[in-house]
Amino acid sequence: MSPSQSFYDLLIVPIKAYLPPSGTLVFTLYTSFQSLPIGLLHDGKDYLIKRYSIAQTLGSRIRPPKFLPKKQLTALIAGLSKISPSFKALNAPEGLKALLRVKQEVEDVKKQTTSSTVLLNEKFTSQALEQQLSKNDFSILHLTTHAQFSFDAQRTMFFTWNKPITVLEFDNLLKLNTQTNEDGIELLVLSACQTAKGNKRSALGIAGVAAQAGARSTVATLWKVDADSTALLIEEFYRNLKSGTPKAEALRQAQLNLMSNSKYSHPYFWASFLLVGGWL
Repeated sequence: MSPSQSFYDLLIVPIKAYLPPSGTLVFTLYTSFQSLPIGLLHDGKDYLIKRYSIAQTLGSRIRPPKFLPKKQLTALIAGLSKISPSFKALNAPEGLKALLRVKQEVEDVKKQTTSSTVLLNEKFTSQALEQQLSKNDFSILHLTTHAQFSFDAQRTMFFTWNKPITVLEFDNLLKLNTQTNEDGIELLVLSACQTAKGNKRSALGIAGVAAQAGARSTVATLWKVDADSTALLIEEFYRNLKSGTPKAEALRQAQLNLMSNSKYSHPYFWASFLLVGGWL
């Protein structure tokens, strides 16, 4: 708690008099602070997220914020719940395991969207993902799979069934989508481990690359997340979106809902999630 209060005193106290009592705070953070979960800052009584929804941006390199209407909740949902051949790739980390809650998460997201296409396990190949993104118009791309961030771009990746997709390949896929879809991806959800972790060469990791490639808003994680709590948070996030809540506030409410559960009240479970890009 001490570091959270110290950062609050340094970053928030000097501007507190200019802030409204509630609303959305949007941060363009210097690289040294981009792996800091801002919602975790604490004034001695409450976390900052208790009062504000929070978004991070990459300055002028993002698309203007835009509200996502309920009728536009059309999604491409892709995930891995089984051990796949891609786990044996030379650039894959050791010890990747099956993600048993992925199948349920896919079903939960599907229920909260207007229409959806699902690529699960063997159907979630790099070729299938490219084909769907190049031919169809989706406002939401939801990926629930293993991922990792590294200082090496070839080891910054997420996993499809047949191969890992590196951050550079992902950048090309999203740009390909913008050629087909005039509005591009409105919301990218990376429900995986360490998808937002970045460094001075690649701001905010995979999420930063996605923002620069045209995704208007991205939800990602700063560290390895718990499967059960993540499934609950994601389901609540989409439920909030479906009710018409803006993205940053939808994420905040989902985090507060998780925080209210005594089993998941520790910041480890909820503070890892952040919104990059448009907050509406």
